[in-house]
Parts: sequence; structure tokens; C-alpha cells
Amino acid sequence: MLECICMRTTVEIRDDQRVALAAMAASRGIRGYSELVQEAIDLYLDEKNGDDIEAALALEGSISDAEAEEMRRRIAEAWSTWRTPA
Repeated sequence: MLECICMRTTVEIRDDQRVALAAMAASRGIRGYSELVQEAIDLYLDEKNGDDIEAALALEGSISDAEAEEMRRRIAEAWSTWRTPA
């Protein structure tokens, strides 16, 4: 069984949202609505992360090969000056 390390917090919601969540929880046979809120947060974060991935993929080809090579060179140069743990 996986252990859930959770944080308790206070979130303000409208009364109609509380009523709807309580009804959904009851229809699923669960007490309270923390599980529903966690599910909603997961869905929201998955959706936002998906948008970020699509935005990044849309950038493909937005710089020239020469610009990309210059960026690679400058990154490698910066890395060469980083101190590493002894």
C-alpha cells in the first residue's frame, strides 16, 4: 500500500461548491470531499503541464541552426567554469 504524505490546508470555497462536492462525495460513498479536491487539483495540474509541453513543442524550428549551435557553445563554455564538489 502506498503511503500518502499529505498537508492539511484551508481553502475557501463558495457554499454552492461545498454543497456540490458533498453531493459528489455522497454519490461515491466517501466521507468528506478531500479526495475530490485532490482529484481536481491533479486534473488541473495535468492540464497545465500539458499546455506547457505543447507550448515548448511549438517552439521547434523557431531559431536557426546557427543560433542553436551558438547557444550550445555558450552553455558548454559556462559549464566548463562551474566548480564541482571535490
